[in-house]
Amino acid sequence: MMSRGLRVLIGTAAAVVALAGIREVSEIAGPAFLALTLTIAVSPLRSWLVRRGAPGWVTVFVPLATVVVVLGALALALVVAVAQLAELVPAYAGRFQELLASVTAALERIGITAGQAKQIFSTLDPGKLVKAAGDILSSLLGVVSAAVLIVLLLFGMSLDAGFLQEAIRRLTPAPVASALAGFAKDTCNYLVVSTVFGLIVAVLDAAALAILGVPLPLLWGLLAFITNYIPNVGFVIGLVPPALLALLASGPATMVWVVVVYCVLNFVIQSVIQPKYTGASAGLSTTLTMLSLLVWAYVLGALGAILAVPLSAFVRAVLVDADPATRWASPLVAGREVTPRP
Repeated sequence: MMSRGLRVLIGTAAAVVALAGIREVSEIAGPAFLALTLTIAVSPLRSWLVRRGAPGWVTVFVPLATVVVVLGALALALVVAVAQLAELVPAYAGRFQELLASVTAALERIGITAGQAKQIFSTLDPGKLVKAAGDILSSLLGVVSAAVLIVLLLFGMSLDAGFLQEAIRRLTPAPVASALAGFAKDTCNYLVVSTVFGLIVAVLDAAALAILGVPLPLLWGLLAFITNYIPNVGFVIGLVPPALLALLASGPATMVWVVVVYCVLNFVIQSVIQPKYTGASAGLSTTLTMLSLLVWAYVLGALGAILAVPLSAFVRAVLVDADPATRWASPLVAGREVTPRP
């Protein structure tokens, strides 16, 4: 028999090969898992329709139409946002040069020569100041280009959802059914809570930016909503572009106010209130959440960063929870004591 260390080594090698393969087909794997996640997200609506005695075609059409409408609205908002951003950035090129000159003068007063300052800022460009936002929005627009594939997958999964739910309940051995059902329930709870709090954060951030006079507050509110799904670092990604734009548009004082308002709102909502509702629903420790963000962002790009938690929860369900022989690792993965599912 192989030693435990050798089994771990072989498992790690298999994981690397599997991730490399997924990365090669990321244009298919990303939209496919997005479709699965969205199908799970609207499963409470489907279950409610079934309990109300709705016809079969209604239980398929209504959840599917809900997802398509939401995706269409988000895609339209992304297109408009990218267009507005492309128009806005060149308008602040002159202001950027003025700001750069004032910073260079300040550096000269503390002993840094103009040549050294020029070398420090040589890589800066006004078109890159909102690169973080542009990269995320542009990457997500790539998902919009796969809209036909996503809708087709959603349609197929919506047709199969009712049968698959019953099939999972009848699965043997029982731990497999329990693990998959637990993944679906935890993912649905995570998505619902993240969406509600993301909307709250987006509305408050956009209102604060509008009061402070920062251009395109709705765009930055949309960015705050999207980055709310990115664990741990999403807040920083959503903060940097509006803070830099506030610096260019109104000066350092406004930028400081933007940073303060974002920190207060996001800390209170995302770090104090939201965890009380989300709890440990995803079943991942903080360290594994950070690692999963890095891994899935590398494998699937921006979409992988947004779906990092559901993706890792699915891997945990299949590789840990579904096998009694590996159930001992559940507390290590979750970072807490885990109560066995019935």
